Amino acid sequence: MLRPNAPLGSMLGRLIAADGPWPQWSKLAHCCRGMAGLAQGAMRIALFQPDLPPNVGTLVRMGACLGLAVDIIRPCGFPLGREALRRSAMDYFEQAEIHIHADWAAFQDGVPGRRVLLTTKASVPYTDAAYLPDDVLVVGQESVGAPDFVHDAAALRVRIPMKPGLRSLNVALAAAMVAGEALRQTGFSPK
Repeated sequence: MLRPNAPLGSMLGRLIAADGPWPQWSKLAHCCRGMAGLAQGAMRIALFQPDLPPNVGTLVRMGACLGLAVDIIRPCGFPLGREALRRSAMDYFEQAEIHIHADWAAFQDGVPGRRVLLTTKASVPYTDAAYLPDDVLVVGQESVGAPDFVHDAAALRVRIPMKPGLRSLNVALAAAMVAGEALRQTGFSPK
């Protein structure tokens, strides 16, 4: 059985799975070799209870290309498993560092770094914020955003200025825009 937040390394990405009522994760254990820890001091993207698999795939692909770990915080609005991730992230899944957390508390306990929440409720434009190399860029659900307790945990909340009357950008697009600015400010160099 997989241990809560136990890192697993493999050719299929590095995943952190949790004990609990998710038997699909036991199927993942057979393909994982070695152990991998959470990257210390590296920028990351966190998806709070994602509800659309294509957004997860897009962000996993971006993470793989830019060297950003991707944290997925359960529960998800779709069945989350190896095959679903492979389908949505295509062959980039093999190059990605993916960590799955049972819930917000497990994520908070297991991942270092300042929480930067992307939200339409923020007053700070993302281009005016000062980013740190170990920031964790957090996006909420596509359908409802992030709840108050996620807002409360964020040390910085940023928004993308938009044309009045429109609700929000797609979370994957928003994360790409903010990650680009954050990486530019912190001297990004792909490794």
